[in-house]
Amino acid sequence: MTNTIPATVGSESFIPVNTQTWVNGRHNVRCVKVIQETWDVRTFCFMSEQPVMYFFKPGQFVTLELEINAEMVMRSYTISSSPSVPYSFSITVKRDPNGLVSSWLHDNMKEGDELAVHGPVGLFNCIDYPAKKVLLLSGGVGITPMMSMARWWFDTNADVDVAFVHSARTPQDVIYPRELDHMSSRVGNFGLHLICEKIESGQAWHGYRGYLDQTKLDIIAPDFMEREVFCCGPTPYMKAVKALLENSGFDMSHYHEESFGATPVGVEEDAIENAEIAQEEADLLTQEDMLRVEFADKGKSIQVAPGETLHTAAAKLDLLIPKACGMGICGTCKVMVKEGETSMEHNGGITDDDVAAGYVLSCCSVPLTDVVIEY
Repeated sequence: MTNTIPATVGSESFIPVNTQTWVNGRHNVRCVKVIQETWDVRTFCFMSEQPVMYFFKPGQFVTLELEINAEMVMRSYTISSSPSVPYSFSITVKRDPNGLVSSWLHDNMKEGDELAVHGPVGLFNCIDYPAKKVLLLSGGVGITPMMSMARWWFDTNADVDVAFVHSARTPQDVIYPRELDHMSSRVGNFGLHLICEKIESGQAWHGYRGYLDQTKLDIIAPDFMEREVFCCGPTPYMKAVKALLENSGFDMSHYHEESFGATPVGVEEDAIENAEIAQEEADLLTQEDMLRVEFADKGKSIQVAPGETLHTAAAKLDLLIPKACGMGICGTCKVMVKEGETSMEHNGGITDDDVAAGYVLSCCSVPLTDVVIEY
């Protein structure tokens, strides 16, 4: 969608400014600012050369397309900014000493650098789960989607009672402390509660110490049973939060979580088991059982067994469809189905509008008939 804004000064007219609206897909952006948030956390701000309104649902994420060591690498990051500041968006990244992408971003990404991003996508957001009272629980850099939500409610003067609870290792690891203090001081229904695991010598700290537990939760949000809960952080943190809520009898249909990291062990085990079953079944198939997958733009096609994904079909033809997660989350492997029928089981990486238009995620879509793919 493009909105034309005429620019005039006095009696003189100038070339109109064409403002486009962000939609899920691949976009070229430029880094315009790098902010050192803590000793090992940086925020990277991006814009487009031509004005783009970066509308998204607070809590959603983008996937960066980067070239590192002469190889294309995809990595997903939650948007930490708010759509209430629409002409740019930001991601906040903690350096992982063993992390290829986070270390590369910290060491190499600077103002003026250009890259491609995919998105925005994600089911974890505050728009699809509206509530009058919310409890935001975050650990470490898991604060980023919570900050996007908090900024949105703050900027739009939303009538939402927010209990913002953040856990960090030490006071120097707390991200966005000044902005959080500002929001807390300006809005009566924004309660800020910071918890630090340990206090190092010489550090002043007046917040909670240790870990989030039942006692702290009862003090911070005695009405937590009535709130919509959003949680993000390291896997051990989220497991502890879920156990805490479940043991309290919380209705988990009002609990939402998000994380980016290694593929969960259960998912990997299921994938291995399914692959083994598929191979056993493929050995028993006849030619009549096979399905034809054609990649129209490349002029290539291949026969695949029922249950094999479109992404697998492409890989067998040495066609690289970019992907970052392999679980239908990141949305980077989107392709158009021109002919035939497919079945897709995704995890929020594609919008309803894209599905209606004929797009699927190749990593989690299997052909039901012979298909033609636009790729």
